[in-house]
Amino acid sequence: MTETQGELASLSKYIFRAPRWYTSVALSLVIAALAGVAAFDSQYILEDAWQGLFFIGVPTVVASLATTPVDRYFGGQLTYNRSSLLAVACEVVVVVVLVLAGVVAVLIPRFGQNFVFDALIAALALVFAVRFLVILAVSRNSLLVSAVPASVQTATAGLLLFVYSGTMNYLTEGGPLVPAYLSRPAQAPPEIQYAFAPEDFLLLAAMTGLYGGVAYGFVLAIDRPWKRSLGVSVLDFVGGFIGHIAEGTRELEDFFEQIGEEAVVPVTVLSFRRTSDETEKARFVLPMIHPGPMGEIGGGNLPQRVAESASGLAFPPHATAGHDFNLVTEREVDTLVDAAADAHETIEYSDTATRPVRVQEGEAKLLAQAFDDKALLVSTYAPKFADDVEYAVGLSAAAEARVEGMDDVLLVDAHNSNNGLEGDDLGHVYPGSERSFQMIQAAGTAARELRDAEESVMRLGVAWDRTPWRPSDGIGPLGVRVSVLETGGDRTAYVLVDGNNMEPGLRDELMDALDAVGVDHAEIMTTDTHIVNTVESSNQVGAAIDWDDLTDVVVDLAEEAVDDLEPVEAGMASERAEVTVFGNDRTETLASHANAVIAMGGAVAGLAVLATVTISVLVFFLT
Repeated sequence: MTETQGELASLSKYIFRAPRWYTSVALSLVIAALAGVAAFDSQYILEDAWQGLFFIGVPTVVASLATTPVDRYFGGQLTYNRSSLLAVACEVVVVVVLVLAGVVAVLIPRFGQNFVFDALIAALALVFAVRFLVILAVSRNSLLVSAVPASVQTATAGLLLFVYSGTMNYLTEGGPLVPAYLSRPAQAPPEIQYAFAPEDFLLLAAMTGLYGGVAYGFVLAIDRPWKRSLGVSVLDFVGGFIGHIAEGTRELEDFFEQIGEEAVVPVTVLSFRRTSDETEKARFVLPMIHPGPMGEIGGGNLPQRVAESASGLAFPPHATAGHDFNLVTEREVDTLVDAAADAHETIEYSDTATRPVRVQEGEAKLLAQAFDDKALLVSTYAPKFADDVEYAVGLSAAAEARVEGMDDVLLVDAHNSNNGLEGDDLGHVYPGSERSFQMIQAAGTAARELRDAEESVMRLGVAWDRTPWRPSDGIGPLGVRVSVLETGGDRTAYVLVDGNNMEPGLRDELMDALDAVGVDHAEIMTTDTHIVNTVESSNQVGAAIDWDDLTDVVVDLAEEAVDDLEPVEAGMASERAEVTVFGNDRTETLASHANAVIAMGGAVAGLAVLATVTISVLVFFLT
């Protein structure tokens, strides 16, 4: 992950799930009642609360329940949960504006009550602008069509003010229907009786159009670079992101699919089967894909999907691939699972393996074992910090091992020591960097040593604990898995934790603990699952859980795996899969554009608000 991608990932702290629509409606009524108590001054506090419910809560409830059917009538896709949450947010905007206006009116008496009513008109216009932007982003309808559901809350509030402020009396006394339905000031609180004239509603309509126009101009200003470089609208991204964070929908995948590129990726499988009955005991599966971008979007849940496809205990470690190799949709995972199954069918087994070798070149360390002429390489930069290793670096390292005599290579990025999103260097291993050459050289050295190493029969033991921890704790559904491979009297433990990288120092503490249980060599790996990143952008293993508790789990599993040792055969094979990924530099481009929108959008929005407020003030003073 680069620094730019890290800045974008840090936005995940704002991720939430939209409450059910009835919860939002109930909250809106509570807010309306409290606002009524604060705004009105009748003889009884319950009457004040009722008036707040009626004049503030009713427009919110109507907007909560009516926006969705209106939007869907025009082909939109706004849900009741989203429309209710949007209505409540807009209700809060109105209450805040009125409170601030009331404070100003008290501190500056010459403004008086009319200033509060002018602020109400501006607040209702602002409500339309906010709703217009959200509905335009979510439903992607035309401007005029989006304006219809966006106007529900403002129109309802305006209608209530029209009927209960006595505005009709300014126009006509009419027949009996007028006081019965269209003019009922006697039933309204004294604060709003005869407070609005017909021109005030014309002003509301004008202000609504003005605020809506400014909102759309703001979208055009920030949308241009997106269309120019990515060929998509920022509204596509905003709409998909809202759907994902609010309700966990797949709309964001539709956006990613628009910017994706085709890629061919290797899928390598190392399988161990019992010699007694030839049933599979364990399977290492490594698609050269990054399990992102977040949650279950794209390949975020790739490790679990891969694990569920294996008949033995599955170990899906992290491959040497960065965010450019995120899958664009979860459907692409099926392609990788199928490729892994095809590779598994072609495996030729042998009952011997080399002892492990440990190689270090600069900061790069490799733990390696060979099965005939096929090698398992596990790379780490611990105790130094490192994040993703670029796809090209991994391919080059594997190619170097093949040059030195290995027919096939399963190269794992252990992904086990990083300092999160702190600092300017996030540990990205990219082509041409010193670290990339260190890994490539280490792979070649390890292959040479394995090529000449003596092979012995092997025994394998495995153990798994789902653990009590959850994604909020930095641990995914695969929990902790341990395999212990015994060859030539040496025991090697491969520990896989279902998480996204690891706190600095934790890997070394776990390695030290394994020395005490009769393990000669070990490496700690993480899956890089992005399920844990729906909680926060940097939710590494060890950040939320006690290190001693994790150490106890790993040690207990290692002991179980040692007790489970039995003769096995092993074999490795690879297939290639064609999938759609983000593509070269697309992730960086997307991240830089999103960060630019956040930085530039704040300034543009500030200028737009300042200009709009200035125009509003001039309009109010001149009318």
